[in-house]
Order: sequence, then C-alpha cells, then structure tokens
Amino acid sequence: MRSDLARQYGQDRLPRYTSYPTAPHFAPAIGEADYRRWLVSIPVRQPASIYLHVPFCRSMCWYCGCHTSVTKRDDPIAIYASGLRSEAHLIAETIGQRLPISHIHFGGGTPTIMTPETFADLVGALRYSYFVEPDAEIAVEIDPRTLTEPMAEALGFCGVNRASLGVQSFDPVVQRAINRLQSFEQTAKSVERLRRAGVGRLNFDLLYGLPFQTVESCLDTVARCVELRPDRFSVFGYAHIPSFKKHQLKIDESTLPDSIERHLQSETIAEALIDAGYVRIGFDHFALPGDNLAVAKREGRLRRNFQGYTDDSAETLIGLGASAIGRTPQGFVQNVVATRDYLACITEDRLPTAKGYAFTEDDRFRADIIERIMCDMAVDLPQIARFHGRNPASAVIDHSRIESLIADGVVTMSDDRLSVTNGAEFLVRSVASAFDAHLARSAATHSRAV
Repeated sequence: MRSDLARQYGQDRLPRYTSYPTAPHFAPAIGEADYRRWLVSIPVRQPASIYLHVPFCRSMCWYCGCHTSVTKRDDPIAIYASGLRSEAHLIAETIGQRLPISHIHFGGGTPTIMTPETFADLVGALRYSYFVEPDAEIAVEIDPRTLTEPMAEALGFCGVNRASLGVQSFDPVVQRAINRLQSFEQTAKSVERLRRAGVGRLNFDLLYGLPFQTVESCLDTVARCVELRPDRFSVFGYAHIPSFKKHQLKIDESTLPDSIERHLQSETIAEALIDAGYVRIGFDHFALPGDNLAVAKREGRLRRNFQGYTDDSAETLIGLGASAIGRTPQGFVQNVVATRDYLACITEDRLPTAKGYAFTEDDRFRADIIERIMCDMAVDLPQIARFHGRNPASAVIDHSRIESLIADGVVTMSDDRLSVTNGAEFLVRSVASAFDAHLARSAATHSRAV
C-alpha cells in the first residue's frame, strides 16, 4: 500500500468528478427559460434517464451529506410525491414528445419512506408521461432499517430491478458515533425481502474514514456483507465538511482517522472485495464479473454521472425533486433546495430551476478527458483532442501536478497518452484535477482526496 502517497496527496480538497464542471460552479444566470429551451431541443426518440430526489428520512445519520430532512409523518411525503408527479408531467409537456427512458434512479434521503401506494402512483405517473423502455433499469436507494414487506412487494410490482442498500459499517461503536444503529440481521432481512419480491440486482454502500473506524472493523463489515453476495459495492470515503452540513458537528473530529489510516481502510476493503471475486470499477466501485458495470468496463463503455459509475449512455438526465440536478447536451440545471420553495414552483406550473451551467467547448473537451481518466484509469489525449479539434498540448492545466505525479510513479505519460499505475487508483481524482480548468475557484468546497 502506498501510504507515502496518501500522506503527500491525501489532504488535497478535490471533486469526486461525478460531473464536469462540478456543482459549485452552477449559477443563477441559468434559469427556467434556459432549461425550457434545452428541453425542447432534445432529439426525438433519443433515450434519456430520470433521477428523482426524495429528501426525507426517519432519522438523521450524522455523516450524511445529502439534502434531506427528518419527518415522522407521512403527509409531507405524500404532498411532495404529488409535486414529483406534477413536475414529471410539466417537463414532458415542455419536451413535446413521449421521451424514451432507459434508466430511472430514486435517491434521497430515503425513497422507500413513501407508502407503497404513493410509490406505485409515482411510478405510474412516470410511465404515463414517458416511454419507460421494457429493459430499463429502475433503481431505488434503501435504508434497510425501515424497509417493510409491503414496500418490498411494491418495488417488485412496479418493475424496480436494482436496489442500493446503505450499510456503511456493522461496527456498533462506529454506528453509535454516526447515529445509525443497523444490525446485520436487519440488512439480511431486507435482502431476503427484495430478492423474494423480484428485485434481484443489489448494491451495498460502504463508508470508510468514519469516527472510531479501524481496518479491522472494515474487514469484518466486508466479510459480513460478502455473505449476502450483492452484485455491487460502492465504497466511499466519509467527507467531513461541517461548514456545509451542520449536523456533522455532532461527530467529534478527534475520532476521525487521518489520511494514512483512511487510505489503509480503503485499500483493505478493496483487497478484501477483490479476494471475494469482485472486479474493481474505477476507484470506488466493485462488481461481480457478470454485472453490467463489469461488462461495461471490459468493453470500454463505462461512464460516470451523479450516481457514480454507470453503464448509462444517455446524454439527457431529467432531475425531479428539490435539489435534483439534471443534464442536457447544453448544460446542467439544479432545482431549488428547499422543499417548500420547490412545491410553490410546481403549484404555479413553473419549473423549479434555481441555477445551472451552460457548457463551453472547452468544458466538453475537459469533461471527456476527465471521464476517461476516472473510468479507464487512462486517457489518449491526442484521440480526444482530434475529436474536439484541439491541440493535445492544451489539455493539461496544472503542469506541476502532472510532473509531480509522474515523478512519484502515480502516472506514466508517453506520446500524450496517460495511464494511472497499478496500486495508485486511489489517487485518480488527483490525476483528473490536473485537467480541471475550474478547480482553483472551488477547492475549499470539496472533500479530501484520500
């Protein structure tokens, strides 16, 4: 393990590059009128994806970086779901065609906080306003602590075929420190319910770098998870930014591992998953060899979007819900964050666009470079430059960083073809950042590189 590199580069504040440019560069200059123009120009019969954000949970996990709030009542959730249905219809009307949909992702928060009936009505509204392709992937994020048997059955009935279960850690000491008590038995029961309902493709989300977390507890969590044999794992580093999420102040910073320990935890988890038969996808995903992600990686079709690594090739992502981010070929848009403001816009038949970003040709050039680095751990700069009519010599923004990464053996460069060396995948964000023309204006808002 390259602890020396973790020490050298680990404190850098860098994006996860699920988009380029990243969200801190979105601005109110892009609004509803721009989004409507972009929607109208979507090519006929070109498949798109939908993301729905459900910003409610039954309790707050102190590590959470998502836009969500706690509610014990069902009424606010039902009202919000009605808003989602209306927004989906409003966007479909604006587009002017029944757009084909290849991927649907319910995120949160806890999407399964909805009642089964409310969830079924929402999926029905999507199928009415859009043409959901027969083989579309319909994925839902799930908190195993609150998944009921009726809800699992509703997911299967509605055609959900992938579920992401939050696990984070099975260490009770860590769980108490993050306000998320979740037993292995609860998780196993949810897996059983989902598979019985026909939701057969499962992902587990793990975290490292949590308070009191150790290499040993990470290994124990992986061993328990592997018993349940999910198809995929997402392994994220905890981002401690209490200035952004005030509830993170409840976590004692002195209990957090440093960059060296975080790196050891991350790579120990990776090695354990690879030993268990999973293929490493990028720097933070793992999948069984027959999973769609592993196949996409082998075939050079791996992509990266706001949900992480994906085989979704759609150029249009329709974001529904408060704080949801969408993408068209022209740029990004993000909805208002506050649920009350979101519902007020929908009530007035207005798209709740709060800000966005219009791509420049340079952005498109750099987005392609960064995506290939993040997905393939390599990039052919001359090839991408030819596609964009650019000089490959103009690609690198931070020459000193690239020179340092080469000197430290993190990357190799030959004829403007860059490759991340084996064992240095954990620094791929550092590599990608050398091509980021916007980073200097937003570094403080990002999480640590390791």
